[in-house]
Amino acid sequence: MTIVEHLPETKRGIGLAGVGAIAAWVGAYQLNEHIWDWFLYGRIGLDAATRPASALHFFLYDTAKIALLLTGIIFAVGVLRTFITIERTRALLGGRREGIGNVMAAGLGVATPFCSCSAVPAFIGFVGAGVPIGVTLSFLIASPLVNEIAIGLLWTTFGWDIALLYVAAGLTIAIVAGWVLGRMGVQRWVEPFVLRPLTASQNLLATANAGASAGAGANPRPSPQLRVRIGLQEVREILTKVWPYLLIGVGLGAVIHGWVPSDFFAAHAGPDNPFGVLVAVVLGVPLYSNAAGALPLVEALADKGVPMGTLLAFMMSVVALSLPEMVLLKRVLKLPLLGAFAGVVAVGIVAVGYLFNAILT
Repeated sequence: MTIVEHLPETKRGIGLAGVGAIAAWVGAYQLNEHIWDWFLYGRIGLDAATRPASALHFFLYDTAKIALLLTGIIFAVGVLRTFITIERTRALLGGRREGIGNVMAAGLGVATPFCSCSAVPAFIGFVGAGVPIGVTLSFLIASPLVNEIAIGLLWTTFGWDIALLYVAAGLTIAIVAGWVLGRMGVQRWVEPFVLRPLTASQNLLATANAGASAGAGANPRPSPQLRVRIGLQEVREILTKVWPYLLIGVGLGAVIHGWVPSDFFAAHAGPDNPFGVLVAVVLGVPLYSNAAGALPLVEALADKGVPMGTLLAFMMSVVALSLPEMVLLKRVLKLPLLGAFAGVVAVGIVAVGYLFNAILT
């Protein structure tokens, strides 16, 4: 018996089941770190101070966290897509004058608390809905790059001016990079399954709508049970495609977790090195974190005299160009587009780093 076969028959039953599922999801997400702390350090007795134990904890915790995020986000996007037609989505982001769609997509990315890995399902959904690839890439860049947690922490740690500079830089990179990539005609380098996504779930919706429209006086909108079924179908289809790459990406992040010590960074990316911004970007790429996770290292490096533009470039490279993210994106982008994506974003980050160093010195 599958989950779909156990779905309640009434709207009230669907609502109660939904509340229970959300509560279980939130509980699992909140307890995730505590469970691995107990299991590895309490039950098994590993020493948390050792690098192997820390790497194992990172891998298990982050794998579970991203799996929960992916499941929740994919399901929510799948259900929402039953309310929003392809034509409406295309009209919102794809039917604008050139550049306007990139601005709107970048703004939407800032408003969504997705990490790099979690933004991939939304990327697939946007492309499948007919949104231009350049506009969708603006969302993919902005979503992890500029988030409310990092803004709040930067505001309280370094002041509102630095926080606003961070927001402006992230939006600029997302808008310009998406526009440039869109002008390059890179859609031919997107994996075919992204351009024709979720055929099984789409067929469910199309069949239901066609049958409803054919019946006299029938309600053309899908039933709650069908919406849930479509959401679950999309979870299964996308996770099946990206799961191996997710494990590889998180594994890389676990291996190199904590690799760059602050003293090494300060020595090679300090104010005396004219190539400090480039060094910061190169050092940030192998790391795996979100902007909030990178902030403690950024604060420690600021105390050592590393320029603010260099620190912002480092934080942006950690979030937008990490190796684990590139591994996961490889599943949806072919190598030419992946290289162009990384190159354009890297150039933007380096330019912003040097610009901010010039402004803030």
